[in-house]
Amino acid sequence: QEQFVESGGGWVQPGGSLRLSCAASGSMFRIYSMGWYRQAPGKQRALIALIGSGGSTNYADSVKGRFTISRDNAENTVYLQMNSLKPEDTAVYYCNAVVGSRPFASWGQGTQVTVST
Repeated sequence: QEQFVESGGGWVQPGGSLRLSCAASGSMFRIYSMGWYRQAPGKQRALIALIGSGGSTNYADSVKGRFTISRDNAENTVYLQMNSLKPEDTAVYYCNAVVGSRPFASWGQGTQVTVST
């Protein structure tokens, strides 16, 4: 069963950039679609970026054009490059395998992203 560990979060000013990493410990990584989710204070966890096993990508309107999801199957890692960050991007960010359009594995601890002056 896949386990995921997120890293790379932190505090940045509006307009700044961060790159998040998600390391998988399982053996089936290459066959899964992978998603980045975020949960802002007082909000539900929401899918914001998706990458298929073949490399196709999809983004929520709120991040399209600013965030880029990528994967390195040889390293069992998925990335989220976040540019032009806004205060409304402040959230805990999580990754997960996506199977049948739903998160598949248990949730990790996530990584906190805070965007403020």
